[in-house]
Amino acid sequence: MAAPCSEDPSLERHFKGHRDAVTCVDFSLNMKQLASGSMDSCLMIWHMKPQSRAYRFTGHKDAITCVNFSPSGHLLASGSRDKTVRIWVPNVKGESTVFRAHTATVRSVHFCSDGQSLVTASDDKTVKVWSTHRQRFLFSLSQHINWVRCAKFSPDGRLIVSASDDKTVKLWDKTSRECIYSYCEHGSFVTYVDFHPSGTCIAAAGMDNTVKVWDVRTHRLLQHYQLHSAAVNALSFHPSGNYLITASSDSTLKILDLMEGRLLYTLHGHQGPATTVAFSRTGEYFASGGSDEQVMVWKSNFDNVDYGEVIKVQRPPATLATSTGNLTVSILEQRLTLTEDKLKQCLENQQLIMQRATP
Repeated sequence: MAAPCSEDPSLERHFKGHRDAVTCVDFSLNMKQLASGSMDSCLMIWHMKPQSRAYRFTGHKDAITCVNFSPSGHLLASGSRDKTVRIWVPNVKGESTVFRAHTATVRSVHFCSDGQSLVTASDDKTVKVWSTHRQRFLFSLSQHINWVRCAKFSPDGRLIVSASDDKTVKLWDKTSRECIYSYCEHGSFVTYVDFHPSGTCIAAAGMDNTVKVWDVRTHRLLQHYQLHSAAVNALSFHPSGNYLITASSDSTLKILDLMEGRLLYTLHGHQGPATTVAFSRTGEYFASGGSDEQVMVWKSNFDNVDYGEVIKVQRPPATLATSTGNLTVSILEQRLTLTEDKLKQCLENQQLIMQRATP
């Protein structure tokens, strides 16, 4: 077997501490913390710094199904089968406030990009929006006719997307609170949905083993992937918008190149279903969880551009200063499109200049 090249994703660490299946993972903004929830009703905060002790937060009375850090990283929301949402301060004290959000299992919790509101989804067939401050109920979206597995805000906070066991994905206008469109192409329950970082499209995962990508402006199906041999449980976009990672009950994670519309990597790490996956805010790492009670942290490697600073720029073209002069990176709809070829060319030029400079 060929030795893995440096561009392949690599397993960096794995965390053991949960006593039942891991259901959800999320990185804090500064990458210092990783939160995970489990069927064991515990929330774990893992520290990325080696030899740091993890925090175990108890409070939920039943399985934790979802976690999400606030944009600032100062708060952490979790949802549970106990029908409540808890907002935690992710420090050693582990203080939390709790509110009964739904009349059935809470499946999904997600902060808006401004940190001011929170969207939840539940087996009670509703999507609800709350104020982060004092957890005041704002409004409910209730057109789904079966469990709602997932709900997310768009990057600009103006839209909400939801995925349901009624086999539909629904797009909502946050201001008018109306359903703009229903995507009905899935052949089975829709398990997960999220917005592309540009906000122009969505990707949904299904129990029918597929991943579908739609344009939210034209509602056209852009891509359809049938690569897994079992249900796709979760997905996450790379912050550049160029890659998508999926977690499946076939025990694998798959990394898709959205620009090329093809499979890049299949990762075998979990024993049994891979239940959850999430990129870090810069895309340098991703974390996965499984029914094997393990949380794994992987280094992406396949996309070694430092997006941290570039991603903040929204006026094309942005210019990246390098030792060889200026390398222009064009950002289309806030999406970084530095191709592998351009990057390779840039590195080769750099090597040539260095060679010439050597006496």
